[in-house]
Amino acid sequence: MANEVNRIQDQLQRSLAGNAWHGPALLELLADVNAAKAAAHPIQDAHSIWELVLHIATWNKVGVARLDGGPGEPSDEENFPAVTDVSEAAWARTLDYLKESFRELLAAIAAVDEARLDQPIVEGKSSIYVTLHGVIQHGLYHAGQIAILKKI
Repeated sequence: MANEVNRIQDQLQRSLAGNAWHGPALLELLADVNAAKAAAHPIQDAHSIWELVLHIATWNKVGVARLDGGPGEPSDEENFPAVTDVSEAAWARTLDYLKESFRELLAAIAAVDEARLDQPIVEGKSSIYVTLHGVIQHGLYHAGQIAILKKI
C-alpha cells in the first residue's frame, strides 16, 4: 500500500488529469475550451475560466512556496492575474503554466517527509496534510465553477 504522501500525489494528479471519482478533472474540462470561451465573462462580476485557471495555478505555486518554508502569500494581482492577451497562443501558454504548476507541486509533495504531515506547513498555518488537501479541494472547487461557466 502506498504511503500517505503518495496518496496525496495521486489525488492531486486525479484532480488534474482524470480518473477522478467526482467526474471530469480539470484538464478534461479545459480540453475543448478555446481562448474566446476562456476569456468570456458570461456572469457579470464573476471570474472568467481563464482567470480561474490562473488562480488555480497561483495557489498550486503557493503550496510549493509554503512547502519550501516561505509564507506563500500572493498579492491581489497574483491571486487573480489580469488577462490582457486573449490570443490562442496566450491561452496555450496559460494551460502550459497550469500544467507546470501541477508538476512543481507534485515534485514538492514527493519531497515531503511523511512524518511531518501533521506539522504546520509554515508557522501560523495549517498542517502540511491539511494544506495539501486544501490545495486539491481548492482546485476542484474552481473546476466546478469552470464546468458551470462552460454551460452558459
